Amino acid sequence: MTVIFLLSVAFCVYTLAGYPLLLALLARFRGRKVAKAPHLATVSIILPVHNGDRFIADKLESIRGLEYPRELLEILVACDGSTDLTRQIVRGFSDMPALTLLELPRGGKAAAINAAVGRATGEILFFTDVRQHLHPAALSNLVACFADPEVGVASGELIIRDSAAREEASVGLYWKYEKWIRKQLSRVDSVPGATGCIYAMRSALAVPLPPDTLNDDMYLPLAAFFRGYRVIFDEAALAYDYPTALASEFRRKVRTLAGVYQIVRFCPELLGPRNRIWIHFFSHKLARLIMPWALVSAAISSVFLPTPWNTAVLATQAGAYFLAAIDTVLPGNSPLKRLTSPVRTFTVMMAASLCAMAILFVPARLLWKETRVNAGQAVPVGRERPGG
Repeated sequence: MTVIFLLSVAFCVYTLAGYPLLLALLARFRGRKVAKAPHLATVSIILPVHNGDRFIADKLESIRGLEYPRELLEILVACDGSTDLTRQIVRGFSDMPALTLLELPRGGKAAAINAAVGRATGEILFFTDVRQHLHPAALSNLVACFADPEVGVASGELIIRDSAAREEASVGLYWKYEKWIRKQLSRVDSVPGATGCIYAMRSALAVPLPPDTLNDDMYLPLAAFFRGYRVIFDEAALAYDYPTALASEFRRKVRTLAGVYQIVRFCPELLGPRNRIWIHFFSHKLARLIMPWALVSAAISSVFLPTPWNTAVLATQAGAYFLAAIDTVLPGNSPLKRLTSPVRTFTVMMAASLCAMAILFVPARLLWKETRVNAGQAVPVGRERPGG
């Protein structure tokens, strides 16, 4: 039991600290640059939407504001069986000649993307979602990455606006950590996925998505990766989103982590020698699915450690879970929330990893839940960081 405890703890330490350290060293000493340069190509903007009337007008204005030649753009809004005012609002943008509304029966995001890609004529496909605001230079920065013939997919950076709520700020902190990992992976070789609301790929590399695909932003990039191309992260291509509450982030994380199980089923070569970033896929994706079980193993095996070690370890674990529990009842302005909110966020993310196993027992479509954002809690941004 002592060996099991030590192995479980070692695995968690590797996942949370050891792998990021290894990745930072690899990125520094074995990093590969992207030959980014001014580049023009025809672009098809793919915007799937279901009941997005709250955001669609702002999104189309954001697209209108992109600093990219109008004559090289087409905009395909794939309306996935919306029952609200989305279609009417899109039709109101008739002054955008490159805009096409695809009215589709409800089939899910994958079906909507497939329909739009089938109609697209651009050399580059630019995928985005309805809620996030795009920086005017976002598209030109992504397209510039394709001046490098090794790049098959270029993913942008999502900025989560600062929140006045400590719980939402902790979710934002987690996302900053995730972006740092992606940046280092991009420097080493490739990221095993893209930022779903802002990524582009060569249209010749696009493949049809299987029905009910949960992570299109992994499946499509991996199709390019396994054809020998790089999937890179460009921090100069920016999109902005509102902070999300922890409960909403939990549901989103269950879906995306369940999508990792699904991706391994769709692409078993991820576990074999064809995957040139196997160690990174394991450490960045699979280890997060395993870590909750390692924590459970550590908790159970710690009971059998020699005294007084078992008492100290059990007390430490109980203290951590107590901090997570009291975060739900502490006032929002309590100084303790600087400690309790990150601990609770970590605990909820581990619970999401466990719940992601639901994909093994239920249809994937049942895991799609609306992501609720709180625009009222977002701290206004004085000046958005420009693309470079």
